[in-house]
Amino acid sequence: MSQKGLAAAQKLMQQDGMSKIAITSFTHSYRTWEKDSAGFIPEDSVTPADHFPHIADAMQTIDHEAAHAALAQTAFLKLNGGLGTSMGLSRAKSLLPVRLHKGRKMRFLDIILGQVTTTRRTQGVRLPLIFMNSYRTSADTLQFIHRDRNFHQEEIPLQVLQHREPKILADTGMPVTWPQNPNLQWCPPGHGDVYATLYDSGILDKLLSEGMKYLFISNSDNLGARPSSTVAGYFASTNSPFMVEVARKTPADRKGGQFVINKKTNRLMLREMSQIRPQDVAAATDIRKHPYFNTNNIWVRISDLKKKLEEFGGIMPLPVIMNHKTVDPTDPSSPQVVQLETAMGAAISVFDNATCLEVDRPRFLPVKTTNDLYIMRSDRFHLTDAYEMEDANYVFPEVNLDPRYYKNINDFNERFPYDVPSIAAASSVTVRGDWTFGRDVTFFGAACLKDEGVPSFVPSGSYVGPHGIESGAWR
Repeated sequence: MSQKGLAAAQKLMQQDGMSKIAITSFTHSYRTWEKDSAGFIPEDSVTPADHFPHIADAMQTIDHEAAHAALAQTAFLKLNGGLGTSMGLSRAKSLLPVRLHKGRKMRFLDIILGQVTTTRRTQGVRLPLIFMNSYRTSADTLQFIHRDRNFHQEEIPLQVLQHREPKILADTGMPVTWPQNPNLQWCPPGHGDVYATLYDSGILDKLLSEGMKYLFISNSDNLGARPSSTVAGYFASTNSPFMVEVARKTPADRKGGQFVINKKTNRLMLREMSQIRPQDVAAATDIRKHPYFNTNNIWVRISDLKKKLEEFGGIMPLPVIMNHKTVDPTDPSSPQVVQLETAMGAAISVFDNATCLEVDRPRFLPVKTTNDLYIMRSDRFHLTDAYEMEDANYVFPEVNLDPRYYKNINDFNERFPYDVPSIAAASSVTVRGDWTFGRDVTFFGAACLKDEGVPSFVPSGSYVGPHGIESGAWR
């Protein structure tokens, strides 16, 4: 690493038209990386955060008029910069169809807009909706929203544009050059960039002038992160500047980011898996020791956020996550690069009196892979007319589809031409090999299909259990 590398990266950002705030934020990340190229948070430097208030308790004690007043002063921001490249998508991930509802394909955006318009109508609140888009998701997202005849918004802009930064060569610290596809020389700075982006755009002042006090931020691929007067009211009652919704871990969540208490500052802090030393993994993934994970549903008091950003010159001084990749993610032989990222939840360590609220699973329904998408499209869920994704207990079977044939969304859709099989009676689903499914297939128990070595077909009406396709109906 060298001053030469930083200067070259800064020059590229200036030539690309990046703002002073964007360059300052990148400079902070680069210099943090230079000082600590590992970025680890040792287990012995933190204390587990093992108890937070639960939303059920908040519901018992909340003043409902105050809760409604808090929601009336809340704006809703969705992080929408992702393309879903891990699933083979090339447009905004939020345009991916999630379910059918009354014969209509419902995308993430359909459901988000439905949740907002329903809340506006039933609660009688403004609830401004803002998307943080990237340069690659902006046009498609806005075009889609403008076609929705039920959604209207004036005064407050629909989007802010996320910054971008150069990918850095891991061995030299210089920005990478990739003439084959210059777009691959750039990367997003992680969702922690949301704070600098909000400050840079001037939208914080706009929200304050429109009477907004609170901002609820969540991922566009988390359909459980709906507007909530209960959570808004609880946050308002705490007088805290910053709050994160957390949920209880199950064994499947053991590798999720966790909140801990910094022994030096006595403040809450977020620790991601990439910040855990190899020798600390066993302790860090012990769900009895660290029982909560980060849902990335975040509430901030707008005036406090603005004040904190002004204190640091428009940026948020967050820990830096070193994301090691190749410049072309599809070509493992392309140069090794580092993407310098920050996490939105890490801002909890910047604020005094920041807090967390334990929520239940219905507020955390993310779709990161086609395995997750399978569950969302399955008979475990029902999409209500209020655009809520409903399930009986939100404890889902683990779904493991062969990534060779199902990781890419086009391959996934091709192999489920009718609908995904029922998983109402399944404890887990494992599919190995290239299987295509007919109509009305049912998985039950620890359902498993083995790799036959050739493309195979599951006939319509079949039952698939621990021993594969059953020879007959239930007995």
